[in-house]
Amino acid sequence: MKKIMTAFAVAAVAFTMTATAQAQSALNEILDGGVLKVGTTGDWNPMTVRDPATNSYKGFDIDVMTQLAADLGVEVEFVPTDWKTLVNGVVAGQYHMTGSASISPPRMKVAGFSESYIAVEIFPFTHTDKAGDFDGYDSINQPGVKVATTLGTTFEGLAKEWFPNAEIKVVEAPARGFQEVIAGRADVFITSNIEGSTLVTKFPVVKVANTEPRSPSPIAMLLPQNDQVWINYVNNWIKVKQAQGFFDGVRDTWGL
Repeated sequence: MKKIMTAFAVAAVAFTMTATAQAQSALNEILDGGVLKVGTTGDWNPMTVRDPATNSYKGFDIDVMTQLAADLGVEVEFVPTDWKTLVNGVVAGQYHMTGSASISPPRMKVAGFSESYIAVEIFPFTHTDKAGDFDGYDSINQPGVKVATTLGTTFEGLAKEWFPNAEIKVVEAPARGFQEVIAGRADVFITSNIEGSTLVTKFPVVKVANTEPRSPSPIAMLLPQNDQVWINYVNNWIKVKQAQGFFDGVRDTWGL
């Protein structure tokens, strides 16, 4: 009888822990509240772009998150954030997840990630007027060369690592490294092939000659680290959508 009671007690505790974990999941909060809150910066073209006139968003991430909300049967709310507070926002529960972000060890220490659905490579870019001044990475890593980057992005750490001899100019969002180059306040910025392909069609910037891609990085959504129920849902949703060709279609829409 004692063994039976002990087994019953263990089972009861396990059931209670499971029920508690599910009750605390973001998935339950989203379904109960009818709103999926997504942190997005609005400054990573063509992934997420904010229109200040209408305070609306468009881009690859926006299409993906809108579809996720539709499949959940809820509304989507895009919560403004910036790169330096992106991780803190999901950790603090200001939003249930983020749009696309590079998977990196520092972020992995405090937040969870979904399955990856796209990857990026990093290149240096310069103003078209200065295209002849640079040839390869070594030409950038020189005293007197100003490399602009945005605080809190993965690009900030990479710029400091790749160009220790150059002057690294760190600006805070909403300012961006490419804007500093366009304005003539810096010589070079680094960004992903995703953003770079858009910038070269809109602004007088060009990829630095003879620079191979560096730091290939998988991209995923940031999620609460300890919420396995929510992480499992998002990961399986990604698998289903990949099988259906959804992500291929969204990439084609935004030229990725």
